Amino acid sequence: MGYLFLAGAIAAEVAGTTAMKYSEGFSRVGPSVLTALGYLISFALLAQTLKTLNVGTAYAIWSGIGTAAIAAIGVAFLGEGMTLTKIAGIALIILGVVVLNLGGAH
Repeated sequence: MGYLFLAGAIAAEVAGTTAMKYSEGFSRVGPSVLTALGYLISFALLAQTLKTLNVGTAYAIWSGIGTAAIAAIGVAFLGEGMTLTKIAGIALIILGVVVLNLGGAH
């Protein structure tokens, strides 16, 4: 169940960060509210996750997968460039999450 809460926390954080892009420095109400809700939901779900998963592992997965997802969204939908450095960084994040899970996430 912890991983389900973690997946929801990641999705909410990614949604909140994406909405932040459209908030124009929190000058637009709709995206600003979505940003706040996204982070509120994300932290609430992350707190539930920590009841069953180690904090270091959960936080690393939450921040790592969130960062990789935001980078992918930036490239796919926001016109950001994809460089070899970005590809390598995303691959290292994913590798790090895999290693954490293989190394005893429970």
